[in-house]
Amino acid sequence: MTKRAVLVGCGAMAKGWLKALAEAPALIGRVDVVGLVDMNIGAADALRDAFGLTGARSGGDLDAMLALTKPDLLFDVVVPSARRDVVLTGLRHGCHVLTEKPMAASLAEAEEIVAAAKAAGRVHAVVQNRRFIDGVRRIRQMIASGALGELTALHADFFIGAHFGGFREQMDNVLLLDMAIHTLDAARFMAGAQPVAVYCHQTNPRGSWYRHGAVANAIFEFSNDIVFTYRGSWAAEGANTSWESAWRIIGTKGTLVWDGADRWEAHRVAGDDGFFRPLEAIDVPAVSQESQTHGHASVLAEFLDAIAEGRVPETAGSDNINSLAMVFGAIESARTRQRVQIKIQETS
Repeated sequence: MTKRAVLVGCGAMAKGWLKALAEAPALIGRVDVVGLVDMNIGAADALRDAFGLTGARSGGDLDAMLALTKPDLLFDVVVPSARRDVVLTGLRHGCHVLTEKPMAASLAEAEEIVAAAKAAGRVHAVVQNRRFIDGVRRIRQMIASGALGELTALHADFFIGAHFGGFREQMDNVLLLDMAIHTLDAARFMAGAQPVAVYCHQTNPRGSWYRHGAVANAIFEFSNDIVFTYRGSWAAEGANTSWESAWRIIGTKGTLVWDGADRWEAHRVAGDDGFFRPLEAIDVPAVSQESQTHGHASVLAEFLDAIAEGRVPETAGSDNINSLAMVFGAIESARTRQRVQIKIQETS
């Protein structure tokens, strides 16, 4: 059955949502966008025209639009500071809500949103689209297979000189809050473990075009005695990594290296003698569920499938709040220069 949806926040990011709905085979015909909302009504009109949404209404008042169109779904693509009010408005109108990351501007707001979704009996999920890429899924599958032995550590490097302009360059804690959550969530997903504590050092180096927090170095303690380290910068010119980060995954029997793009290397110990033990190369198998590797389209499809099947989606807010807790734990650690424990919430 086709679901009726209103999209709020008609800036550049909204185009990715509408492109996926229009072009992804798993989504075609499943959603009818009946309303577009933005403080700049001209932006809503332009987005409607660009995607040929001739039947969609446009406006600047979300509450009025939801009352008028009575949609099943709300797609939230607003800036983080506006997220809480947008999501709570959608839930109040009986919508299932799929929201951009981060899911809230604070943990208190995230907890309020999770509680509101539960009380409303609606599905609330977050666009952690980088969970749904081939590389992340392959690493998760490889770890779970035991081919590397028991997982002991994950290491991720993210170094990109990104010149966005706009609101990001004025944000506090810009790297941790706006980008690092992708990598932190991926690490939690790959490991199949939960964060316990973090120590983080954050800086804004000379030459940075961001106002605050363009660089972060963090050590996370995970359950099962797993360590995850993150080194990141949005003000590092000259040798960009992939947007997916460069990864080293270490187990008790071997190591997997992924550059975040096309280069894979995995070896495990193949003997008991020598100063350096002999190694053998091992394959990193293709993902068993290829449908889960299409980024934004896969997030949207998983959201719709969860609603249809009456289940919790993989990126439900009630679980994603634990990735957000990693972000805010790191921010608190950077502020206090202390190790910070991370409070975990169980998915319900």
